[in-house]
Amino acid sequence: MNCQATSRCLWLLFFIFPSAGTENLEVPTFQPGILYQYRYSLDTQLNYLSRSSWQRSEVQAEATVHVHLLWRNVSDAKEHLLQVEIHNLQVHHNPDHKKNKTNNSGPFTGDSPNTPELQQPIFLHWNKGKVVALYENKATSPLTLELKRGLASLLQFQTHSGKETEEDISGSCQVTYAVSKDSILKTKDLHSCIRPKFGFSSVNKIFEVLWQPTSKSVYSVDGSLLKSALAEENHVISLSLRSSIGVNITSRQYLELVTQKPGSKELSGISLQEALAAILEKPQPTDIASEPSKRICTQCPTLKNYLKSLVKKKFKMDVSKASTTWKFHRVVQMLRDANKKDIVVLLKKAPQNMVPFYVDAALAVQSTASLMALSEFLDFGNERQTPLLEKFLFGAAVSPRPSKELFRLVLDKMKRKTVDPIIWETGNLVIGTLVGKLCRMKLCELQEVRTGIETILQNLKRTRDNAERVLYLLALKNALLPETIPTFLSYAEEGSAAVSAAALSALQRYPTQYITSQVKMAMNRIFHQSWHLYPKTSRLIAAEIVLDNQPSTMDFINILLATRELEREMSRLLLSKIQSILHSHEHSTRQTIKDVLKDPQINNYYILSSRIGNSDVFSGPLAVTRDIFSTYGQEMLFTESGVPKKSTTNINVLSHDCQLQFIQVVLETAGFESLLGGSADDEEEQEIMTGMSPVLLDVQLRPVTFFQGYTDLVAKVLMSGSEPITVVRGNTLLIDHQQAIPLQSGLQGVLTVQGGLGLDISANVNVNLWDQELKTSIKTRVALTMDFQAEMDAPFFQATVRSQSELESALDGSVFLQLSGGLVCLQMIQEPGSCRESFLVFESSGNHNATLHKGMQTTFPGLSLPFHRTNSEMCKILLSNSE
Repeated sequence: MNCQATSRCLWLLFFIFPSAGTENLEVPTFQPGILYQYRYSLDTQLNYLSRSSWQRSEVQAEATVHVHLLWRNVSDAKEHLLQVEIHNLQVHHNPDHKKNKTNNSGPFTGDSPNTPELQQPIFLHWNKGKVVALYENKATSPLTLELKRGLASLLQFQTHSGKETEEDISGSCQVTYAVSKDSILKTKDLHSCIRPKFGFSSVNKIFEVLWQPTSKSVYSVDGSLLKSALAEENHVISLSLRSSIGVNITSRQYLELVTQKPGSKELSGISLQEALAAILEKPQPTDIASEPSKRICTQCPTLKNYLKSLVKKKFKMDVSKASTTWKFHRVVQMLRDANKKDIVVLLKKAPQNMVPFYVDAALAVQSTASLMALSEFLDFGNERQTPLLEKFLFGAAVSPRPSKELFRLVLDKMKRKTVDPIIWETGNLVIGTLVGKLCRMKLCELQEVRTGIETILQNLKRTRDNAERVLYLLALKNALLPETIPTFLSYAEEGSAAVSAAALSALQRYPTQYITSQVKMAMNRIFHQSWHLYPKTSRLIAAEIVLDNQPSTMDFINILLATRELEREMSRLLLSKIQSILHSHEHSTRQTIKDVLKDPQINNYYILSSRIGNSDVFSGPLAVTRDIFSTYGQEMLFTESGVPKKSTTNINVLSHDCQLQFIQVVLETAGFESLLGGSADDEEEQEIMTGMSPVLLDVQLRPVTFFQGYTDLVAKVLMSGSEPITVVRGNTLLIDHQQAIPLQSGLQGVLTVQGGLGLDISANVNVNLWDQELKTSIKTRVALTMDFQAEMDAPFFQATVRSQSELESALDGSVFLQLSGGLVCLQMIQEPGSCRESFLVFESSGNHNATLHKGMQTTFPGLSLPFHRTNSEMCKILLSNSE
């Protein structure tokens, strides 16, 4: 009977007993002088989740296992020392897929990898079905030892129902036993297993790798005899962002008693230690838990060889192209095993325009050697390195898995007395970001982390400069710690206009569970100006915080009624926000608003009619798949004179109840009313200014000022053809994941996922004083790459399945305003893009090698993303006039 058929029979045998879990069985024992001969088989498959017939690797192995008793405890005959040997191993591949394979070096016949190392026995200290210790006479290779650990783990079971903590090849795990007549069902909770640390994963949940494992074993006993054991394990691994990228690993072990015959005599009348000393040179127990290791790539380029071919000449590299991002992947892999000296040589020897690329790669690696090399190469006191230092700090902020060593490096560099103001601002924002990420990694109690957050809080309390207060508040915004909410509330209510807006923008980022009634009361006080007068931008943010976080019925009614008393543009923006919530089926406040609007005294033209003005809120879907819902949005606030005051562009990604603010760009202007002959707002007169505040990957970046003052504006107008300001440009990893998947069968699985991002964001503001026109534009060029690889290794077999995908896209957003006519045109254009995918399946063993590649490519056309109808009509007028 084959393994799969036996599996079905044993499961059926177990489930026909309704009294499962209510009985205890006699503990099986092995009798002295008898050799127990078992047939042992393995069946392991590695499949793409797409489940196409060619997208899998399968191996089957059969062997004979000999078990005989060497020693019994005189006072407890169920405590044994067993000798276990593997003989006549035969390996078979799946012949059904021969026609789909290429590059075969031999026929699909069975291999016989019976090396002396494989046949070397292991010795189990076995007590009432539990493996107390595992011993080897001579050390074997790691993969051979893994296979023997898997066999030893199959011999571990209990004969009574209940929950246990057991240690086997999977680690120290919670297991549940259910006993019925002559069968035992063992269910292992693989999520509970504690084993040696291996690999790493991304902090942000939206970029996590989902792992869904199951493990069940069925044992059949006949009195005191173990007749058979079947273990089945299944691992489904996929990306949270795209569940179609992933693998399904299934593994079965089957052990069936074939015969009993005379064997060697037991060692009687001695202790366990004496018995071990009689058969082993150095009787030291070997850990039964798996000790995973990464497969060594013998053909991968090394940094030493790469340096020999590195030519110090400039060549153009477009970071928004997938080819560049793939090169970034390769360099990161190359630097993982490089030493500090060679990395420093690379940074010093590289062409000048390539140095930022290699700094990004060394930072992505985050090995001890790479961080030491960066520390030596980067000089925070060198003003000429300011752009490079800012790039390094940005890379640290968006790192998918920042380490405490990286945090210490940033802290150490920021302690310098003379640091460029740009680096000082960026560094503080990055410290706040790293504090937040390390706390989410359960490292909040590290002394450096506590020192970092306390230093920011102390500096915030100490300074009297409003610009510095804004910066420290933005640093705390990046940390997003619940304990700093009272600090934000204090500065939101008592700070200056800029300070209040910064504190409120931080509160806007907190999840709903942290927006308590106390927070909502403070937001209501700011919006309704109960104690003080506040700028309209602060009041609007306060109202949005209440509306977005499950407001009470009275909260909503008060905000709605207040719109009739607000200035025209402010009122229009709030009403547009409420309409946007009503049209969003996912918004938590939607039902509250619908319930309130059932009252005709509220739901009437007088209260809900939109007032004349330009301010508006709009959002729409950008990409919708089974796993993600991505939206774009635009929020425009104008002054009463028709001059834009604040423009907010958002691209958000929602996946499996996790949200990521991929990009947010806030453009603010001030002081234009007097320049254009309009009447100023009732707020204090401000100097003419246009600035930008960007957020990328949930990280608040350093605000940028386009021009400050009339003289700066005139210079900008005269140089209207100049290059846009670069917001961010570079490469980083969105996903950096490595995970060991030790199968109970002893085959070792390792999963490696790298998601790369090449990003180029630029912004520009063009002012035409003569025609009274203003145009702002934000250009986003992006390349996304995903490398998903699962490896499976055994002493007789290697398999790899690999999926590589890439996406190139671009998004151009612009606001075109004609001040004299009061017309505004919002545009969001998605340029044509492309998507490519490739799949690889590779197998290798003694007389069998096979590799299969398949790929596909698609393109998508460009399109103009829709806004409201009024916007379309104004765009037609403005664009026709501009022609």
